[in-house]
This record gives sequence, structure tokens and C-alpha cells, in this order.
Amino acid sequence: MDIDMDVDVVVIGAGVIGLTSALRLQHGGLRVAVVAADPPLASTSAVAAAVWYPSGMAEDARVAAWAAATFAEFTRQAADGVPGVSMRPTRMLAHRRAGAEAPWWAAGVPDLRRVGSAELAPPYRDGWEFTAPAVEMPLYLPWLLDRFHEGGGVLVLQRLGSLGAASGRAPAVVNASGLGARELCGDPAVHPVRGQLVLVRNPGLRRSLRVQDDPAGYVYVHPRSTDVVLGGTFDADRWDATADPEVSRAILRRCAALAPELRDAQVIDHRSGLRPARRGGIRLETDLCSLPGTRLVHNYGHGGAGVTLCWGCADTTAALVGTAVS
Repeated sequence: MDIDMDVDVVVIGAGVIGLTSALRLQHGGLRVAVVAADPPLASTSAVAAAVWYPSGMAEDARVAAWAAATFAEFTRQAADGVPGVSMRPTRMLAHRRAGAEAPWWAAGVPDLRRVGSAELAPPYRDGWEFTAPAVEMPLYLPWLLDRFHEGGGVLVLQRLGSLGAASGRAPAVVNASGLGARELCGDPAVHPVRGQLVLVRNPGLRRSLRVQDDPAGYVYVHPRSTDVVLGGTFDADRWDATADPEVSRAILRRCAALAPELRDAQVIDHRSGLRPARRGGIRLETDLCSLPGTRLVHNYGHGGAGVTLCWGCADTTAALVGTAVS
């Protein structure tokens, strides 16, 4: 691995988890290099619908804290005019009435409210409304990379065959390799969850909509500045990232039923990607065994919640790395 500078930390991975970790490390005064097989806009992060919500995450106090910290950071960034970041009104609908308690992630959402029964139309019997961060990744990933370069960081495009290839290059290594961690770490718990979506021209929608218990499949409608992201699928252990035309037609039907304004919307593109999930949950911890003499911190396994958790996980990553180079 060729790095043309002395660095304190090597971050493996240039998706949203790797770049936010790199920036937090830089903010702590560290010299950082990012090594990745692909540039940010070729990563799985670039395909993400990227509306804040801990999708696919089991109830967990650490996940709730990371989600809340990320929510707060995106709120600040939206106020500062960071490219691609906005706050969107969001409504979650359900076919079944849930219990009286607020969702486990509710503490991080200042304006969460339950939708009243008079506001619901069949077949929906429950719902929550709040304002959520929405991130347009084709704009946001280049902004992250620009900030990283401005902080003196260097991006090395190279596919590593093992974690050992990064050993000895810096006192600390952060493994944010996503799905690549399955091979780099020999971690069989890492697996893909295939997601497919459809992009259409925005007919004027502003509010994000989400239905997670539709018997026909997961449904979400996420407006952006010029288009709308329609989804989706959660296909565990599917390695084929090719978009399926029949799946796209089913997505369009479900989303048009939820938002009739979409019935005649012009289709722009069909996309799919492999979310880097992990059975047993996110691995965010120090590894004292794999790279003797190097402080190794793992930060992978976020599945479909990478954007939702990225800044909170980056804070924890920086805290774990900090003692290695102080």
C-alpha cells in the first residue's frame, strides 16, 4: 500500500461510515489516510435512499445513542446549508395498532408525535410523524471527501487482500470496510441484504412516507430536490445486485397506492445495492488480537442504517482510536 505521507490512522473504506470516521479523527488532530477498493460514489452508500431511520436495527441502547447523535449532527448540517442535507416531514404508517409506548429510537427525535386515528385512512391503523434528516448521497459524499482532502487527508484506491496489508502503516487502523469485512476479518456473520429502488421525477412531493408492515412488501417514498426514491426490498443473503424489472414494477405499484401523485411519474432509473449487514449487530469495538502492535478498531455491520448511525458511530470510533496516538 503506497501512502505518500506519514499518518496516524488508516481508515479502510470510503463509504459514509469510513468518511465520517475519517473526518472525526481529523477533527481530533490526527493525520488520516483512507484506503478503499472504490471511490465514494461507487460505494453502496451512493445508492442509499438515506432518510434517517434505524432500518433493520434491533432495539439497542447503543444504536439509539448513535442514531440520536447522527440526527443532531444532520440537523446542524442542514441549518448550515451542507450540500444534500435537508430536514423532511416524515410519516410512518402501519396496518396494525402498536402499543402505547413510543418507539425505542424516539429519544433522538424532538418533534415525534403519534398520528391521530382521525388522520388515518384505511388500511392504516397507526402511525408516527416527525421531521427527519434526508441526505442526497450524490451531493453529500463528494462534500465529505472534499472536507477530508481540505483537512490534509489522502484517499488511496486499492483493494486490500487482508487487514494485515494495512499493518505497520500507522499506529491505528479503522476497519470500515462494510461488506468487505466478511473476507478481511473472516467474519461469516457479515452478509448482504439486497435493496432495490426506483427513481422517478418528483411531481411535487415534500413528505417522506414509509410503511414497514405492508404484506406486499416494504414501502417507502422519499422525495429529494428533483426526484423521488421509491422502494424497496430487504433480500437477505442475495449477492446479485442486478435490478429486477418485475421487482421494480411491484415497487411502483406499492408506492403509487401509498402516494397517488406518483401514478404517472416519469421513471428515471432502477438501482440496487448490497447493504452490509451483520448477524449479531454492528461491530464497533477495539480488536487487540488481529494486528499485533497496531490499534485496530472495527466499525462495520450497519446494514441499511449506515447513514442513520454514521456520525454517532464516528464519534465512538474516534474515542476508541484516540488512546493509540495520544
